[in-house]
Amino acid sequence: MSTDGLHWRNCARLLLGVALVITGMTQSARAQDAEEQKPCPAKTAPPTESTVTVYLKYVSQQQEANDLQTAVRNMVTRARVYYNPSANAIMLRGTADELAMAQKVIADLDRPKKAYRLEYTVQMMDGTKPGATQHYSLIVVPSERAQLKLGNRVPLVTGKTDADTAAASSQVQYIDVGLSISATLSGGGDGLMLRTKVEQSTLAEEKSGMGPQDPVLHQAVLENASTITLGKALTLGSLDIPNGTIKLEVEVVAEAMK
Repeated sequence: MSTDGLHWRNCARLLLGVALVITGMTQSARAQDAEEQKPCPAKTAPPTESTVTVYLKYVSQQQEANDLQTAVRNMVTRARVYYNPSANAIMLRGTADELAMAQKVIADLDRPKKAYRLEYTVQMMDGTKPGATQHYSLIVVPSERAQLKLGNRVPLVTGKTDADTAAASSQVQYIDVGLSISATLSGGGDGLMLRTKVEQSTLAEEKSGMGPQDPVLHQAVLENASTITLGKALTLGSLDIPNGTIKLEVEVVAEAMK
């Protein structure tokens, strides 16, 4: 091959390479222009939040309200939950979906409490000889205290002496004398825990010696906590009445109210 032929051949290769480079640059520029002409994606607006107040119907204790508030916060973590004790209401702030979920949780938990009837039987015993039997009923709602009192309110005169004038002053207070029964239930179903206190007091014939108006009280107290099964009698114990052979045997039966 001649020198002129070789020279033209190299020139042809060089021109072909330049043409390929120009073609590639043109295609890249077109692709860039097409990319720049694409519309920018629209910015997503933050979800709209609102506030709702839910007034509780059946939750009345502070601890119950705290437990409900904790449950809502655990189930709807993004919602803001506040308890207003003066209004007994839960205040919620969040999106529509969050508020709907929170309100459902509250509705599931804020339900009427189940009530139970406690039937106390107090059997009087004179030694081994049975005496009168009395029955007393209490309606108890779990976590709330119920109390029954039978008897009299006896005046008790108290006094003090004024150090400046040496004059004595007196005040009258009243004390309960008779039978008192208080009960508190906790738990539910077969796991009911009964805390109960039975107190019997009577006026004694003797005086205290402190003054003619100061009475002496005979008092017997039975207090315990026991697991109770619905429909099954539970013996709580007996109270020995002071200065005598009389004692009171106490049992209780719990039934669910419909």
